[in-house]
Amino acid sequence: MSKKLVAYFSASGVTERTAEKLAEMADADLYEIKPEEKYTNADLNYMDPNSRSSMEVKTKGFRPPIVQDIPDLSGYDIVYIGFPIWWYTAPQIINSFIECCDLNGIKVGIFATSGGTGIKGALKDLEKQYPHVEFAGAELMNKGVKDFL
Repeated sequence: MSKKLVAYFSASGVTERTAEKLAEMADADLYEIKPEEKYTNADLNYMDPNSRSSMEVKTKGFRPPIVQDIPDLSGYDIVYIGFPIWWYTAPQIINSFIECCDLNGIKVGIFATSGGTGIKGALKDLEKQYPHVEFAGAELMNKGVKDFL
């Protein structure tokens, strides 16, 4: 039996609820990717070009600092990484997480929640940035998690 981890970032709680359901259905461990500085509603205001999230997405090399309590991934066969779609892609904090981890030999599934944008752009961006990571698919989970497993 494979050992699985669901690692997720959730700014508003939507992705968190999806990650919890996925972890339960997949019999996986659960890990929250936490920023050192929590995002406020003002930080998440995509209508404000000077909001924290708007500025992060504009600065491609920026990596928001994350809380460094990352579990040892060496015992996992599959890691599912979840996030909300921001500006058609993964938030920069996902890059922070991936770059802190040794994902060699581990299959990585991507899942996301979104108010209207698909996940294909996020997967394409991540595959381009991390060619050494074995991405095993991606799923937008606005309607549930059944089809992902």
